[in-house]
Amino acid sequence: MGNIKDKIKKQKVVATTIDNSNTPKSKPQPHKFFTMRAIILIVILVFLLPIVAVDQIFKKAGTDNYMQAVKGFLFSKASEVKTQDGRINLLILGKGGKGHEGAELTDSMIFTSVSLKGGPIEMVSIPRDIWIPEIRAKINSAYYWGNIQPERGGGMYFSKQIATEVIGQPVTYALVVDFSGFRDIIDTLGGVDVFVDRSFTDTRYPIEGREDYLCDGDPTLACRYKTIHFDQGVVHMDGSTALDFVRSREGDNEENTDFARSARQQKVISAVGKKILSLGTILNPVKDYKILMVVKNSVQTDIDAKTIGILAKIIYLSRKNLVSTDFPTDLLVNPPSSSLYDKQYVLVPKLGNGKWQDINDWFSLLLN
Repeated sequence: MGNIKDKIKKQKVVATTIDNSNTPKSKPQPHKFFTMRAIILIVILVFLLPIVAVDQIFKKAGTDNYMQAVKGFLFSKASEVKTQDGRINLLILGKGGKGHEGAELTDSMIFTSVSLKGGPIEMVSIPRDIWIPEIRAKINSAYYWGNIQPERGGGMYFSKQIATEVIGQPVTYALVVDFSGFRDIIDTLGGVDVFVDRSFTDTRYPIEGREDYLCDGDPTLACRYKTIHFDQGVVHMDGSTALDFVRSREGDNEENTDFARSARQQKVISAVGKKILSLGTILNPVKDYKILMVVKNSVQTDIDAKTIGILAKIIYLSRKNLVSTDFPTDLLVNPPSSSLYDKQYVLVPKLGNGKWQDINDWFSLLLN
């Protein structure tokens, strides 16, 4: 069709007559059609070709889904993603990984709901100590049991199933992050800025690799720990500092609870998300490559590459509308130690063990 139009346009050109006068002749003006073609060509050369080149580099490195994610980000529609009432629900799980006690326990569990209707992106941390009668264990072990018992469908699937039961909202996707990879991602980003709500000090923060030190007979085992401190206000954190911030359990000033720790985790994850979705990161193929190499080795997910691109676009457009909400702890109680809960510290619904209705209702109200 383009060639036919060109011929038609050429046929409309009127031959000029010889004019010996001194009247200045106007310069021929470039045709709009050709100007548009030039612009398109420039866009291809400047934008698309580098993406193709980078995609080839990523394929050689074993991360061959880069182009699919880019296509999803640029061209795909939100309607192509599985949704529930106009929302995409996913579960972000953080585990200690190798070298840490309870390596496969997901002490960080963050329910994230992305609105396709322009509403806020809601993030709610699920307390790790919630008791799950079905597995006779805490919710943070669902990932572990899902992996070692094949009939449960795998760690991510089973975690989503249990979370759906507790909160009453269907969870479609899951993302599992090894904390060591979390640290490396932050370092690759050049650190993140996090607002610390209140100053606190933790004098018993475990030193990695010293879990079995005998400390020359010191009964307090002081050599296994170090002191960390954070001042209130905005703090620029590298990967190790951010990891200390989210893992601290013994801080003063009311920062020694799982709920306080969950709030800190949300802050850092939100900061990481905003940094990843900044133009400075998105338009930096070298940084993207480094991040994806870390992700390849330390992140598991059941989200396909195309959906990742679509989600990234939605989250990018809503990046200034991230909302972290505290889990409704008033709907939970800590029952007396008993054999029913294997003598563990646990949390159960006020309505009774395994009765989730109040919590279901709270999440429904939050999202609607």
